Amino acid sequence: MAIRVLFPSSQPQPQPHLQPSRSSTTTRRSSRQRRGFCCFCSSTSSGGGDEVSSSSSMMTVSITGATGFIGRRLVDKLLSAEDHKVCVLTRSTSKNKASSVFPASRYPGVTIADKEGDWERCIRDSTGVVNLAGMPISTRWSPEVKSEILQSRVNVTSKVVDHINTSSNGNGPSVFVSATAVGYYGTSETDSFDESSPSGNDYLAHVCREWEGRARQVKQEHVRLVLIRIGVVLGKDGGALAKMIPLFMMFAGGPLGTGTQWFSWIHLDDLVDLIYESLRNPAYTGIINGTAPNPVRLSELCDRLGQVVGRPSWLPVPGLAIKALLGEGATVVLDGQKVLPAKATQLGFSYRYPYVRDALKAIAKQL
Repeated sequence: MAIRVLFPSSQPQPQPHLQPSRSSTTTRRSSRQRRGFCCFCSSTSSGGGDEVSSSSSMMTVSITGATGFIGRRLVDKLLSAEDHKVCVLTRSTSKNKASSVFPASRYPGVTIADKEGDWERCIRDSTGVVNLAGMPISTRWSPEVKSEILQSRVNVTSKVVDHINTSSNGNGPSVFVSATAVGYYGTSETDSFDESSPSGNDYLAHVCREWEGRARQVKQEHVRLVLIRIGVVLGKDGGALAKMIPLFMMFAGGPLGTGTQWFSWIHLDDLVDLIYESLRNPAYTGIINGTAPNPVRLSELCDRLGQVVGRPSWLPVPGLAIKALLGEGATVVLDGQKVLPAKATQLGFSYRYPYVRDALKAIAKQL
């Protein structure tokens, strides 16, 4: 679950890729070209457990949560890189939104699937599947909301896994990339966490365990599973900064609570690159923390943001006010954890923005 923080307000170089040998790539490409397909509308596909690891291999990717903050950027990345194809998996009640976000005139490489049979067909004929669906968590947590936060993740993940497993006996997608969140680790002001760290004991940790447990039910003898535990995603059009920037521009910005809580962040472009590489590269498997290598305290983030937008970071919001607004959901804002991307570092993933000051400068240029 990508943690999108709700802040009190009256308003919301190409990566180096690990590639197989030329002979291995040629064999896989030939196998794919003999099969022929793309989610309703293309003539090339991958199936039968093939890994897509050549930079010139076209992919067809089915995505849940494609209309969200992360999903939209991932779709753009796939369509601009190697002319890949995308199938947007959505509910029938959300089809109009998906059609408005991805109009056919501008997105000819996108198919929108809103019926059960369409989901099944898309997933069966895809190279890979990316699961980003889930209700936002930065709100007041009533018992009903907590149930929906959990079920919105578990139910969609179960549905996707069932379709993958039905089609995975030699003809379905070869890779399943499923989002989860750094909430898995619980919170701490003193401890550091990496992919080997145990789960926490709070509500968000429980949600992540259930979420990941459903994803792990995919037939991993046929499908490579990647679980990306996502931190706070920084970008201009969504997530935490979409709430923070207007406050700073009105000279009302500052840290929330004590400001000493750890803020494990990642720039949107780096997260999308990490998902893209996970689809393409067979070395990417298992748990991978979707965070930048240099987490910061929230007070430092606010100071840096004030500097890049030319505004002071002088108006802290007391923790009691946040608790009054969000109740138990205030834990998303007031508690933090220092999460390190040990696996991505080991794999040689190259971050465009390893430091928060550079990430914020890049975002500020887009304002």
